[in-house]
Amino acid sequence: MVVPRNLNDSTPVTALFMMDKFSRWEMVQLHVKRGDESQILFSTTVDVSIETLTQQICAIYNGRLKVDRICSEIPELADHGVSLPLNMQGLTDDQIMELKLKDEWEDRCIPSGSAEFKKDELGRRNGHAPNEKMKEVLRKTVEEAKALISNKQVQANVCVTMDMVKEALDQLRGAVMIVYPMGLPPHDPIRMEFENQEDLTGTQASLQVIPEEEAQLWWASKELQRGKKLQDYVGKNEKTKIIVKIQKRGQGAPAREPVVSEEEQKKMMLHYYKRQEELKKLEEGDDDSYLQSDWSDRQALKRQFQGLTNIKWGPR
Repeated sequence: MVVPRNLNDSTPVTALFMMDKFSRWEMVQLHVKRGDESQILFSTTVDVSIETLTQQICAIYNGRLKVDRICSEIPELADHGVSLPLNMQGLTDDQIMELKLKDEWEDRCIPSGSAEFKKDELGRRNGHAPNEKMKEVLRKTVEEAKALISNKQVQANVCVTMDMVKEALDQLRGAVMIVYPMGLPPHDPIRMEFENQEDLTGTQASLQVIPEEEAQLWWASKELQRGKKLQDYVGKNEKTKIIVKIQKRGQGAPAREPVVSEEEQKKMMLHYYKRQEELKKLEEGDDDSYLQSDWSDRQALKRQFQGLTNIKWGPR
């Protein structure tokens, strides 16, 4: 934490903490989506350039995708061991013997403790899996890494940073090193991901990645131009919270956000459901007392959203 110049060493620690907490709270908060799916919350300032903002959000977005790809491969590593060389993948044992192929990494990349053989029916991995204790290390780390950068952090009002993405990658890298202290083969997709050598050509994952130079941010059906600053669009209020959408250049404007939020829609549906149920009961009983009920008032929901309920006149 940086101490302001007008403060000296005698300033109480509590005061410094509160000032730091307040300064962190006064930030623009961006709810980043791709399409209709929430990605992250991101904190910044109105003075940031759109160029820098796009780079930062794109790096976190692609970093989360990398974590997800690694997390999807690690269970295969835990169940079937390291990846076979590319020229051996998909071949049967008879074909491997006939072609006289040998996996030179099989004896080098041995898991810690005793290995358990479990044949990979897809023919991608060598079948020499780590023992149950080491499998648990991998599984637990995957859960922790996923939780760290999950889109559920949006609901928890936690802003995801690039440091959190790097922490998730470091956790996964550390767990793999514990289980495979001699490392993974250079052709293993997990090692390639860690070394940024992954080849996603022709895969579904390649459609999700957004190259930084092709990334665009949109807000309120407006493209945030890289030559401007955020304050050119949202003003100078540092307490602003907006929804921005990230996508590739050339895809056009994304769909606008619905006028009514999901929470408001639920309240409206609940209100009309209760009204319909009560009307059914009253029709059966031929009772007109419902005319004095709050739920029968057509303007009740409108007043509720406007904060005009429970208003009383006269002295208290």
